[in-house]
Amino acid sequence: MLEWIEQNESVLRLGFFFGILCLMGLWESFNPARTLLVSRAQRWMNNLGLVVLNTALLRIIFPTATVGMAVMAEHHGWGVLPQLSLSFGLLVFISVILLDLIIWLQHVMVHAVPVLWRLHRVHHADPDYDVTTGLRFHPLEIILSMVIKFFAIVALGPPVVAVIIFEIVLNGMAMFNHGNVSLPAWLDKILRMVVVTPDMHRVHHSVLDHETNSNFGFNLSLWDRLFGTYRAQPDAGHQQMKIGIHGFDQFNQIVRLPGLLSLPFAAHDKDYVINRRSWPKHSGRSS
Repeated sequence: MLEWIEQNESVLRLGFFFGILCLMGLWESFNPARTLLVSRAQRWMNNLGLVVLNTALLRIIFPTATVGMAVMAEHHGWGVLPQLSLSFGLLVFISVILLDLIIWLQHVMVHAVPVLWRLHRVHHADPDYDVTTGLRFHPLEIILSMVIKFFAIVALGPPVVAVIIFEIVLNGMAMFNHGNVSLPAWLDKILRMVVVTPDMHRVHHSVLDHETNSNFGFNLSLWDRLFGTYRAQPDAGHQQMKIGIHGFDQFNQIVRLPGLLSLPFAAHDKDYVINRRSWPKHSGRSS
């Protein structure tokens, strides 16, 4: 079974990607949480165009990607985890958890370092919030993320199957929790004790800087609770909250593909960068 997963990694990842994208797209069509400001066709065409560009670049720059690096690390016995006397199942579980923590730290980093925030704001400048927002990242940020993953794999030495599982879960959860959907309040409250829900992550896309710099998780909600960056609800509520970045509202800049690619080189919005702003004190809401 493990050998089959490794041999069919590309098919599995593509299958989950298109399957979750289609399911979330249908869910958003029949029961949207918010009314979109920009037509869905325009946003999907440009956001998914960015996905195609990013995928092509990664294939050219990193032909083996994370799974290839995991195979290399396993072959050479690199990393800390192989040195531990753990069962294979526990090793896979710990690997996925630690890789998720590293991605959480990466997310905090791109909010904390001004030059990296310039890249990451392509993701935040989306005036709406739906499944394609979870796929909308500048190519330079995608390359940076891949390099960080490479270093993490070399340092940890996770099993190849753990890396495959993590990549599928990360991609799938990013589409799920960026969905323009809402779960019943009772179900959302239960699920967000473990994973990031759409309502939880939507707060992170608020135009308000104290809300933007909260709820950094894509998969597990544990890290935001543990490190004090959890915010249960937006101050204005989910229907009234404004999504995006102050001062970035020109259609060509925040929706069209050429504008997204040039966005990091536009005027700097330093107030959003962690530790480079003076926020008013907000108590936030708890649940």
